Amino acid sequence: MLSRVANCIYWMSRYIERAENVARFVDTNLQMILDLPEGTLQQWQPLVNVTGDGKYFNEYYGPADERNVIRFLTFDKHYANSILSCLCYARDNARTVREYITLEMWEQINKFYLMVNSDEALAMAHDSSHEFFSKVMMASHLFEGITNATMSHNEGWHFSQLGRMIERADKTSRILDVKYFILLPDVHYVGMTFDYIQWSALLRSTSGFEMYRKRHGKLLREKIVEFLLLDQEFPRSVHFCVREAERSLLSITNTPPGTYTNDAERRMGLLRSEFDYANAGDIIGSGLHEFIDDFQVKLNGIDDAVFDTFFALRPISSLKPAF
Repeated sequence: MLSRVANCIYWMSRYIERAENVARFVDTNLQMILDLPEGTLQQWQPLVNVTGDGKYFNEYYGPADERNVIRFLTFDKHYANSILSCLCYARDNARTVREYITLEMWEQINKFYLMVNSDEALAMAHDSSHEFFSKVMMASHLFEGITNATMSHNEGWHFSQLGRMIERADKTSRILDVKYFILLPDVHYVGMTFDYIQWSALLRSTSGFEMYRKRHGKLLREKIVEFLLLDQEFPRSVHFCVREAERSLLSITNTPPGTYTNDAERRMGLLRSEFDYANAGDIIGSGLHEFIDDFQVKLNGIDDAVFDTFFALRPISSLKPAF
């Protein structure tokens, strides 16, 4: 497979997954606000903070209220990580490799993009917010299902899976970090009703509330951290995503498990083994935010290594002299 094609498929899936997870960020906050006691301060600034683009937001939007944050994260065509921008990039990548993806995938990307870019979308995002962001998430799920059901599970599919799992692992960790490090306004709220409302919203944002309750029952901080970071069966946990990403990475190069042939595989194997033997109590004890921050740095290193290994163009360094 050409590196250009692999790169487009990889980023097509990453952008679709990113659009879904931005919708999860916003919808989580909306659901949490509905559950908060009357008079509690609505918190929208943390959603801006976690993007790392607060300077841009302050310059063009002003106060971080519901309307401004939703427009920023959903419809801003000049902000690269808004839902609409992500879908534009995903659609452009899909168009570039149209002959390598299926008709059903191409149609779903177009329907997804047109839904968010429609005249009715902005009004719906404000008037029926939960319904709108649920549609965004469902459209992403539909694209993933169509990809799995119609695309041959060859190199192209594994690049798609690799991109999706790396993006999902990153965003699950960020959702957890927002709750633990930013959203909770004061340490005195820990263990109180406000804290439990936020933990419930966090689990719902990852579609993990029901699976968590069936496995662990009561909402406990350590168990929730364990579930979202270390669980090997829940498909949005970080550990699950890392293991699936490694499986696809090794399938691309036909490398036996437990070995590596390039830097991307080496870094992925090290990260996966770290999660294999991690313990939620130790993570919380040494600092959850610090653990997540370190994880995101390592994940970015893996993304760079994937680019260098599979996508980067290299000059021909040794040519035989012509006689």
